[in-house]
Amino acid sequence: MPELRFSPTHIWARVEGETAVLGVTDYFQDQMGDITALNLADIGDYVRASRRMGRIESDEASSQLESPVTGEVVDVNPEVLSTPDLLNAEPYESGWLLKVRLENPSELEELMSEDEYTELTADI
Repeated sequence: MPELRFSPTHIWARVEGETAVLGVTDYFQDQMGDITALNLADIGDYVRASRRMGRIESDEASSQLESPVTGEVVDVNPEVLSTPDLLNAEPYESGWLLKVRLENPSELEELMSEDEYTELTADI
């Protein structure tokens, strides 16, 4: 699996050229329980790092999703919108959320490595 970077708000980013594929972490989906609904930014929308890019809901909770990067949304995963529980089954594969054309690739350097993220979630 290509290297993932992680935000403190439980969003992962995988770089593909000038684009970052974004999704929720396994830890986050596990904490949420069965995902029942998603609301995401649309293609052509502009997202900013540490700002809202969508909302996620489960039977137990509802939470805002914060983008870890800044840029234009170039793709939205239609599968997770129609089948939100894909996030529970495959958060790092078919359960991705958005693809964002990176405006400032250096923002990725501020995100955590997998080891750092594992350490963060172990302390929660």
